[in-house]
Amino acid sequence: MTPSNERDGTAPPAAAATPLDDLTPRARRTRAALVAAARTVFEERGFLDTRISDITRAAGVAHGSFYTYFPTKQAVFREVAIELTAEISAAGRSVDDHGDGAATDVVARIERVNRRYLQVYLENAEIYGVLEQVASFDDEMLALRRELRRDFLERNRRAIARWQAQGIADPDLDPLHTAAVLGAMVERHCYIWFVTGERFDHETSLRTLNAVWVRSLGLDRRERADATTGAGLPDTGHG
Repeated sequence: MTPSNERDGTAPPAAAATPLDDLTPRARRTRAALVAAARTVFEERGFLDTRISDITRAAGVAHGSFYTYFPTKQAVFREVAIELTAEISAAGRSVDDHGDGAATDVVARIERVNRRYLQVYLENAEIYGVLEQVASFDDEMLALRRELRRDFLERNRRAIARWQAQGIADPDLDPLHTAAVLGAMVERHCYIWFVTGERFDHETSLRTLNAVWVRSLGLDRRERADATTGAGLPDTGHG
């Protein structure tokens, strides 16, 4: 294999990765080790500067063994990105379904979700940055990037529509566009902060993001009204 081929991730002409269902338990462990090693190397070197030999060296396997499991560098990165998507989606569900049990109003839920999102983004900032890099020139990764965003967008759209139906949020807002704008605000702030390295205070950022969400949705007016009347806001778990 030539260095240029290794750098761009193309496989030898005869290479064909073995389907996952056909792998033995030992082979599955080797494959998992390659995926874990690939994530580490991608985070350290970026996608373009990562070579397949870097991945196999980090995984402790023979260079040629890589092609038993993945035909190209792009293929193993796709697996890393899929695992990232599943991890982030699971974190979102854990916030929705397994809250602390004490927050029963909409404002508290927004605060809880934003805090968790910032934490998950911080924990995965390096690979987020690489995913953004690859999505800029790879259509498949761009589609996966959109899928990752779509999951959060749909959850927030449903929540906003429900709050409007309950008379909590501003009824004049379009739920989809509002979810897209507010979600993009949080996501882009995290990218600038955690990926590009611009420095912000964590708690101040969190309070600011929460305040923009609450005021944009008109929840601050309802919150003040409920505080005056003694009425509580309804539970906001996703349904």
